Amino acid sequence: MPDSITRPKTVAVIGAGPVGLAAAAHLLERGLEPVVLEAGPAVGHAVRQWRHVRMFSPWEYNIDKAAERLLAGAGWNRPQPDHYPTGAELVEQYLEPLATRTPLKDRIRTQSLVTAIGRAGFDKVKTKGRNAAPFEIRYQNGKGPEVLRADAVIDATGTWFSPNPAGANGLPAIGEREAQDRIAYGMPDVLGRDRARYAGRCVAVLGAGHSAVGTLIDLARLKDEVPATEIVWLLRGESPEKSFGGGAADQLSARGALGIAFANLVTSGRIQTESGFRVNRIAREGDRIVVAAAGCPGRHVAVDELVVSTGFRPDLDFLREIRLSLDPALECPPALAPLIDPNEHSCGSVRPHGARELAQPEAGFYFAGMKSYGRAPTFLAMTGYEQVRSIAAEIAGDHEAARKVELVLPETGVCNGAPASLTSALAGTAAAAAGCCGPVATSGCAAPSPAASSSCGTPTKPAAQATGCCGPKVA
Repeated sequence: MPDSITRPKTVAVIGAGPVGLAAAAHLLERGLEPVVLEAGPAVGHAVRQWRHVRMFSPWEYNIDKAAERLLAGAGWNRPQPDHYPTGAELVEQYLEPLATRTPLKDRIRTQSLVTAIGRAGFDKVKTKGRNAAPFEIRYQNGKGPEVLRADAVIDATGTWFSPNPAGANGLPAIGEREAQDRIAYGMPDVLGRDRARYAGRCVAVLGAGHSAVGTLIDLARLKDEVPATEIVWLLRGESPEKSFGGGAADQLSARGALGIAFANLVTSGRIQTESGFRVNRIAREGDRIVVAAAGCPGRHVAVDELVVSTGFRPDLDFLREIRLSLDPALECPPALAPLIDPNEHSCGSVRPHGARELAQPEAGFYFAGMKSYGRAPTFLAMTGYEQVRSIAAEIAGDHEAARKVELVLPETGVCNGAPASLTSALAGTAAAAAGCCGPVATSGCAAPSPAASSSCGTPTKPAAQATGCCGPKVA
């Protein structure tokens, strides 16, 4: 194999989030030349979208070792290891210093949206001589289209800007696009910049992972402040208990406390729960939107706002000319799929992996970070840091170091979502168990009686209705 491929001089890193910047730090240590392309106006653009969210892993799990060595040379003081940072703190205390006070500052190009990647002089079909050709990365900035040539590429763009739709079959629900102005994806800042949108409104949250749980907890806090706020939890599964997590057994105590606090809110009735709710249609009805479930005629909720927290998927559109091999279900590298399958694994049961598992048929191209997991939600930042350490070693030709992957992850309980917000429940104390959202009170939006239940089945009275906070629910 040509030396230009096995020991490339220039490596394009796509994405300036925690894993992308860690990749650049490791590449620098290996004597390589990283060029980091970030679509947003500043590093950590995706993290800034959830700046209000407190992570459920402390600083000790969120700082890459090569990045820390760069920062130490710049006189940086490491945050308290056991403190749980918010997204804003992650950016301000770690990513921004890394991008502005270390040698990385001259290697980062912001406002640079990658639109396509290919091999210079080769389309996807042509093979002979392909591995010797440099990658051609096309990106767009304020000046117009630009081109970068690189010997290797690490795609660390994440998945935040590619959320899954509301439809239970993986497709957008019928009418979902037409109702976009009433739908938010991921984790809106319901207590901060988005407060006016949700205060005093009837809000449904769809999802069962940490993003949904964190949003529901924040909505409960908002309800304490604005009692007219009503909350409905829509989950596709039949068992709400799966979202309560590992509790006291979770070595990430913040995540365990989150589950305890959430379980209290649900069992107290402060959050109206609709299990087995598989969305298939969304329609406008006056000033509200009606969210309808599949498989149960007439089952629906009418709400003012819908938050869709059903996970994320990778954006592969700009990689059409790259030879990829992906697991058919998870859309991640095939060798990685059995290690991270959310049907079998939580974050903490993922075995160490690196360049060998992340390699693609396109020599010199690697996925890293959240994007490497495809649709699997079981990712932790420290997993990504070990990935890019191994990839940098492989690109530099140190194959022994690339193969020696070591990673000790905390036991995680149920882990199937993005970092979630947490307030007073951080320590897993008795106060957290009593609810992080204030005194427990019966929600004004009470669950319907059995005769009026919106779940499938035969009601005690035909066509019985219960008019709750979110409109009639017809059995």
